[in-house]
Amino acid sequence: MIAVCPLCPRHCALAPEQIGFCLARKNQQGRIVAANYGQVTALALDPLWKKPLARFYPNGYVLSVGSYGCNLRCPFCQNYSISMDRMAPARFIRPDRLTEQGVRLRNQGNIGLAFTYNEPLVGYEYVMDCAKLARQAGLHTVLVTNGMIEPAYWQNLLPFIDAVNIDLKAFDPYFYQRIGGDFATVKQNIAWTCGHSHMEITALIIPEENDREGDIDAMAAWLASLDPDIPLHLSRFFPRYQWKDRQPTAISRIYRLADVARAHLKYVYCGNC
Repeated sequence: MIAVCPLCPRHCALAPEQIGFCLARKNQQGRIVAANYGQVTALALDPLWKKPLARFYPNGYVLSVGSYGCNLRCPFCQNYSISMDRMAPARFIRPDRLTEQGVRLRNQGNIGLAFTYNEPLVGYEYVMDCAKLARQAGLHTVLVTNGMIEPAYWQNLLPFIDAVNIDLKAFDPYFYQRIGGDFATVKQNIAWTCGHSHMEITALIIPEENDREGDIDAMAAWLASLDPDIPLHLSRFFPRYQWKDRQPTAISRIYRLADVARAHLKYVYCGNC
């Protein structure tokens, strides 16, 4: 029996045992399940500024968890070795065990759990289960995500999320089409997050792709229309994955675009400079 995955705007129609575009969800006996549930490929205690989060426990640390899979196809992916490889080495960690580990690390400055490295929302059920347990244990939950999830699922999850960094790939619908995403959905989820959770935005600036001053001005103006206190991180691109032949973004370009964004936003940060 064909089953349609309702989680993200792609709505993959999957035959029995077929894996979706994201590499993480499958049709199991007519029901869509997260095949990557609890499959942890990366686990580390990271400083929160690496997420990046600049205005949420800025001196704190967070137990960062990654799995495999992603529902975009960015040729510049920084973590392609796990996001694009469902056979990446993994170990199963139950939600309660992950939460217990987070609690044990409090004495090292840990404030909670961060779901990051790959696209965490393709493992929606695991994130939800862990976030609920983390809340009960007095831990915070952080998401680093592309934000491309159907709004109803996002709104159900957000009450259990304390902070989120959304990677806004560009302020351009055509760019999103090229990487298999939906610009309108990401914008809708960013707008909803305001007032519901601490949110910061990251834009990876790629030369001659998404570095037009007009687009950054429009992005910053739109974010400011939601809340001028939203922190925006403009991050420098380095050659990775399928774009290894590209040049890194000039530091001077990041600084210039940061000045453009500061005409609208109070907190603009330069990353990887």
